[in-house]
Amino acid sequence: MCPFRSAEPGATAFQGNAAYQRSILATVPDAMIVIDDHGMILSFSAAAERMFGYAERDVAGRNVNMLMPQPDRQAHDGYMARYLETGVARIIGVGRVTTATRSDGSNFPIELAIGDAITDEGRMFTGFVRDLSERQQSERRLADLQAELAHISRVSAMGSLASALAHELNQPLTAIANYLEGARDLLGNSDAASLAMIREALDEAAAQSLRAGQIVRRLRDFIARGDSEKRVESLRQLVTEASALALTGSGPAAADLEVRLSADCDRVLVDRIQIQQVLLNLIRNAVEAMHRSPRRRIVIRSLSDGHGMVTVIVADSGPGLAPDAQDHLFEPFHTSKDQGMGLGLSICRTIVEAHGGRIWAEPADIGGAAFHFTLTIAADD
Repeated sequence: MCPFRSAEPGATAFQGNAAYQRSILATVPDAMIVIDDHGMILSFSAAAERMFGYAERDVAGRNVNMLMPQPDRQAHDGYMARYLETGVARIIGVGRVTTATRSDGSNFPIELAIGDAITDEGRMFTGFVRDLSERQQSERRLADLQAELAHISRVSAMGSLASALAHELNQPLTAIANYLEGARDLLGNSDAASLAMIREALDEAAAQSLRAGQIVRRLRDFIARGDSEKRVESLRQLVTEASALALTGSGPAAADLEVRLSADCDRVLVDRIQIQQVLLNLIRNAVEAMHRSPRRRIVIRSLSDGHGMVTVIVADSGPGLAPDAQDHLFEPFHTSKDQGMGLGLSICRTIVEAHGGRIWAEPADIGGAAFHFTLTIAADD
């Protein structure tokens, strides 16, 4: 059945043309599934048959939750009943990246968009499903190449940085050692002249210590404020691509990822690769934090602050942040992971601050941690 109704003359004849409808269902590239207000499958396109491994005759009249993993399968009917009762949409008209289940029981990431319509036969819902697996495989190959290049770049950069630090810090550290050795040699003398010289040597050592600290801060600021190629990008596209890549390799217990982005602050001025790296780190951290949670849910949303900035929030339903970790989250080499290096969040902070924003963490309203970061909204042309 077609879920759309037209007021144009001949609409009934058009809707009644079953052969024409079948040709549409056979050629539409994304899987299209139509259900009634009880969640029962009314039509199942050819793309849906290929994607899920079911023939239409096998699923017709069955609840659409058969295509979902737990816990979504169990919760779906409740979600639908709440929408029909309240009219408050969490997915309909919004879209999200989530997980579906094939006929063989395997799970795979999808991008889901749902619309509803009132027809002569009653209320119907049409879902368009895009399999993100193939795109993820291509992105994974590209990401592997980028990761290898980034590794080489990091090794080269760390070598250059180590050389620069050694060169810059050698002079003040040598001076500190000389001043302290001189002061030590004078400690055996208690006359006023010796005490004055000791005091002067310690003052000079302290001054050289401050200089060494300034060198380190200057190099850190240079790295943090490095130039990047900023362009006007769609925040929704950045989030969708990063989310799909983050779900790659997450296994059968993939998180249910819901995207709720504000349409009035979609255009942002960013370096696309860098901001996707921030999103990728935060989403993967969220997935890892929830590996023992019975309910794995991630919500990504955005809101404008009214002053030219948009806040992006990545929240999870995991156990939350340990109190003693809050003050050191973004420090390099600080990690709670057994095999982590503690650089992910530090890199996120460096990237966000280089974009003129800030990043911080708070408890999430869905039970875990919520990481917030701000970006500049692109000015209208």
